[in-house]
Amino acid sequence: MSVRHSRITGTGSYLPPKRLTNDDLAARLAADGIETSDQWIVERTGIRARHFADPDVGSSDLGVEAARRALDAAGLRPAQIDLIIVATSTPDMVFPSAACLVQQKLGIHGCPAFDVQAVCSGFVYALTVADSMIRTGAARRALVIGAEVFSRILDFKDRTTCVLFGDGAGAVVLEASEVPGILASDLHADGRHVDILCVPGNLSGGLVLGDPLLKMDGQAVFKLAVGVLEEAARAVLAKAGRTEADIDWLIPHQANIRIMQSTTRKLKLPMDKLIVTVDEHGNTSAASIPLALDAAVRDGKVKAGDTVMLEGVGGGFTWGAVLLDF
Repeated sequence: MSVRHSRITGTGSYLPPKRLTNDDLAARLAADGIETSDQWIVERTGIRARHFADPDVGSSDLGVEAARRALDAAGLRPAQIDLIIVATSTPDMVFPSAACLVQQKLGIHGCPAFDVQAVCSGFVYALTVADSMIRTGAARRALVIGAEVFSRILDFKDRTTCVLFGDGAGAVVLEASEVPGILASDLHADGRHVDILCVPGNLSGGLVLGDPLLKMDGQAVFKLAVGVLEEAARAVLAKAGRTEADIDWLIPHQANIRIMQSTTRKLKLPMDKLIVTVDEHGNTSAASIPLALDAAVRDGKVKAGDTVMLEGVGGGFTWGAVLLDF
């Protein structure tokens, strides 16, 4: 193989069975004297429902189910995988990594396995790392997974954040190929904005230090996200020698329908090229992009030969984009 590339050969996803509509969540919050409504949530976010994992289900459990479906789609056995990367902000434990737990549950032995923590940009980061490792010959077949149980870190006394997030996992199989698949990527972070989206807690001596629940300045995140998503999209197009007209599908991080629509308009794309799952999944952080990609593939929208733009923003503040031929 003269020039080594990587291509996505299989996608998979998994949502925990427990589905909560906005009305379900409003009833839960009302029990604590907190008011919200389906109309209030939909108008601000586009979210109508989300899934929550049971207390004994971890990110690795969700990730394993998504990985199995991606492996089936790629026609591979777990033993053929030689790299596992899990993007997550909600691992099962402090250590070992969720990736090592996924490796154990899939019965894979010996290959490198590690987590990537870039919050909602995590899958874009993880896919870029896996692509780089395949290009250099360090791996041939990679499982790249985004898996989250954000329901564990939500403050259900804060209606501005607890209505936004859900649990789930998405995965892709990335394989070495002579034909380009991943065309270009563009990753960034700016630690000056750590405070606008964070979980400012830690463990020490068996106790929680700080606050273990999610905090977000919604207006600041919205303003920053709209700008950096457009910049990353244009940067990755320039690197790949493509234009906006070449994009068949835009799959952004599923955080807020208004952010997604704004990015689509800035790229001068018709709205029917935008893949939307935020209405049914909520914001599943690192899982949102692979969940949406798998949904689009299984719905028959994204097909072989299509050019797809993936992009995300997350706490840190992190952001990035990947352009690929499917």
